[in-house]
Amino acid sequence: QVQLVESGGGLAQAGGSLRLSCAASGSIFSINAMEWYRQALGKQRELVAQISSGGSTAYVDAVKGRFTISRDNAKNTVYLQMNSLKPEDTAVYYCKVVGRIGDVYWGQGTQVTVSS
Repeated sequence: QVQLVESGGGLAQAGGSLRLSCAASGSIFSINAMEWYRQALGKQRELVAQISSGGSTAYVDAVKGRFTISRDNAKNTVYLQMNSLKPEDTAVYYCKVVGRIGDVYWGQGTQVTVSS
């Protein structure tokens, strides 16, 4: 059984920063991609950022230049550094981990609220 534990969400003012963490534990053989999604109230879940096992990254246009995804393979942990936050970044943020055998795991979600 694999568990993903997210932390770091909360309330920030516009222009502020937050750092999300997602640690994977349990019977996961090996991790391939690690991703962050978000879902705002009344909207569909969207991919925000992803990082491959080799460290290649990609971002949705709305967060480019403001968010940075990184990973610590030794700790099976992925991070999302969020700077210059905007009210439109308010959402529940979810991490997703894809194992090398195609297994997919989701975190429980962490609320990020940005006030104007």
